[in-house]
Amino acid sequence: MTIEKFSALGLAEPIQRALDARDHVTPTPIQARAIPHLLGGADMLGIAQTGTGKTAAFALPILHRLSRRRPMKGRRDPRALVLAPTRELAIQIGDEFQAYAKHLKVRHTVIFGGVSQKPQVGALARGTDIVVATPGRLLDLMNQRHLSLGRIECLVLDEADRMLDMGFVRDVRKIVGALPADRQSLLFSATMPAEIARLSGEILDDPVRVEVTPQSTPVERIDQSVHHVEAGAAKRALLADILADPALAKVMVFTRTKHRANRVAEHLNKCGVDAEAIHGNKSQGARQRALARFRAGEARVLVATDIAARGIDVDGVTHVVNFELPNEPESYVHRIGRTARAGATGAAVAFCDSSERTYLADIERLMGRRLQVIGDAPAAPVRPLQAKRTKPAGENRRRRRRPRRRAA
Repeated sequence: MTIEKFSALGLAEPIQRALDARDHVTPTPIQARAIPHLLGGADMLGIAQTGTGKTAAFALPILHRLSRRRPMKGRRDPRALVLAPTRELAIQIGDEFQAYAKHLKVRHTVIFGGVSQKPQVGALARGTDIVVATPGRLLDLMNQRHLSLGRIECLVLDEADRMLDMGFVRDVRKIVGALPADRQSLLFSATMPAEIARLSGEILDDPVRVEVTPQSTPVERIDQSVHHVEAGAAKRALLADILADPALAKVMVFTRTKHRANRVAEHLNKCGVDAEAIHGNKSQGARQRALARFRAGEARVLVATDIAARGIDVDGVTHVVNFELPNEPESYVHRIGRTARAGATGAAVAFCDSSERTYLADIERLMGRRLQVIGDAPAAPVRPLQAKRTKPAGENRRRRRRPRRRAA
C-alpha cells in the first residue's frame, strides 16, 4: 500500500492540524513506509540517512499513540524515550516533537550534557511524557534517581552507527536494561556494522525492516570541484575570494581541527563575511547560538569540525567547502551531503594542499570519479598511497623505539 498524503494515515486530528500548518502534505518515502507499521505497534529497523525525514517517521506515531492513551495516575513518568548521539541532534528532535505536538497536551524534555542539569531535573520533576536524550547525561540522571524508565512504552535509537562511533553502545545497553520488556522499539542507522546488527538483535522483536536510500547519490546531485592550493594563508585568501560570489549564500566550511575552525571564522569576519565556528571546545550555549544564527541566515558561513557537525541538519545549504580534506573518505561524502537536500542541487568545493593529495586520491577512489580541477593542477603526479605515507628512515626508527600514542 502506497501512502501519498499524511491525511490518509489516520493520525489524530491535532497532529494532522499541526502537519497542515507546516504545509506537510506528502510524506517522504521513509515516512510513507514506516508510519503505517509503527501505528500498528511493530518494532522497526530503519536504514536511512539524515535528511530523509526519519524524525517525523517516528515522532508522529509516538505522538499519535500518546494522544490515544491516558497516562497512569500518579507521577507523570516518561512513556517514550528517544536516544540520540549528539546534543545538536537531540535538540533538533525535541523541536520536531514540539512542532507536531502543538495542539496536544503532551510534554517533552530534552536531556544532554555540557550544561547545568538543574533545568532538566526540574522538567522531569514536573512530569514529562517524552524524553529525548543523549546517553551519558541520561545515565547520570538515572543514577541520581531523577527519573524512572519503568513506564516507557516506546524506545527509539536514532543514528545508531554514530552511537557506535562515539563509544555510546555500552551506555545504550545499560539504559535498555532499565526499560520494560513489553515495549515498542525502533532502531535507525545509516549503516549496519556488525556491532549495530548485534544490538538490533538484542533490542528489537521481530522488526519490520525499512530501508530508504537517498533519491540520488551525491555524485549525481552535487557539482564537485577541487582547487590545488597550499595550506595556510593561501587557503584563507582563496576562501575569501570564492565567498565574494553572492551565489554562495549559505555555506558550511569544514576543517579537521578546532583551532583551524576558529582561525578560518576569524579570518572571514575580518574580511567582512559573517561567519560562526562550531566545535567541541565551544560551550553548548555558544554552539546553539552559532547554529541558530546560521539557520536564520544571520551568519552566512558556518565553520565546523566533523564531530561538532554530526547530527546537524540545516535546510538551504547552497555550498559545502572542504577547507581541509578529511583523512577518511567516508567523511567527505557525509560533509558534502549537507547540501542538495530534498532533491535540490548543490555544490561542493575542496581545497587540497600538497600534504592532502593522498586524501584526495582516497576520496576519488571511493567516489569512482575524479573531481573537476579548478585552476592549475599540481606539477607533480600524485604518488601511490603507500609511497606517500612512507616516512624517512630516521623517523621510522624513532617510531619503532617509541610507538606514537593515539590521540585522545
